[in-house]
Amino acid sequence: MTRRALALLTVLCLTGCAASRPLPDARVDVSAPRPVGAQDPASIPTATATTPASCDPRASLRPSAAPPAPGRMPAGSTMARIAERGRLVVGVDQNNYRFGYRDPGTGELVGFEIDLAHEIARAIFGDPGKVLFRAVTTAEREQAVQSGAVDLVIRSMTMTCDRWQRVSFSTEYFSAGQAILVAKGSPIKNLAGLAGRKVCAATGSTSIRNIATRAPQALPVSAADALDCLVMLQQNQVDAVSTDDAILAGFAAQDPGTTVLPDRFTEEPYGMAMKKESPDLVRFVNAVLERLRADGAWTRLYDRWLTALGSTPPPPAARYQD
Repeated sequence: MTRRALALLTVLCLTGCAASRPLPDARVDVSAPRPVGAQDPASIPTATATTPASCDPRASLRPSAAPPAPGRMPAGSTMARIAERGRLVVGVDQNNYRFGYRDPGTGELVGFEIDLAHEIARAIFGDPGKVLFRAVTTAEREQAVQSGAVDLVIRSMTMTCDRWQRVSFSTEYFSAGQAILVAKGSPIKNLAGLAGRKVCAATGSTSIRNIATRAPQALPVSAADALDCLVMLQQNQVDAVSTDDAILAGFAAQDPGTTVLPDRFTEEPYGMAMKKESPDLVRFVNAVLERLRADGAWTRLYDRWLTALGSTPPPPAARYQD
């Protein structure tokens, strides 16, 4: 037999053999993958420090009587070290619509909290553009401050007495409250309706602990980012998402198939987090926030980014420890 005939016979044999084999099962596992870091069931964080009964989580350090002019930071101060570096380093969100997110047209970070960071930079340098943004997850916020990876975090971070043991906060710059997001037509109508249902919140947030406390019959699920919870809701992996109503309003705007239930069941005052060892920076930031309240800049920023949340409220009043 010639070499050519042998090759042809081999091809015919292989073709025939392949045709005679049974076809594989056409069913394929197409279940949606979970976001990286999702936990079902969630690990519920607990308070890590004993807090004084008299603690007021909204009370921060009183600002200096005469804040320094931009470009003239006091020698040896935290602000002087930031000025010498040439950039203010701020931990922010990049997925929180209206607060801190990437503009799809420019790729730049924009939003209410991003503009607040620009105002802090303006006060230090006289130039609002001298900011280096670092995206941090909810669970990374405290560590980013404590390690010095950032000078401050402006990322929808609730001031709590527990957190005050590890980081310091500015005065309150936004007032939120925890609520629930569901798909339109969901049978869940309120907090009690979460019983026996999977509800997602961000790892390391006050939200996941609040769910465990306020809805003990719910089945908490956690994800690295609240936006991952929205994805899990869209993929029918959870029945609801629970976090601050301001964040949920952004989710509902991005996905018209969802709705935010009307009832808040907590208060969530947002503050900028800084190192415990940098009280001068806390006082300086509080002086900037005082100016933003007084000259109408806070209201202008709210009107620029947040009017979809409702009519413009007055800025949160400052409270001080001393």
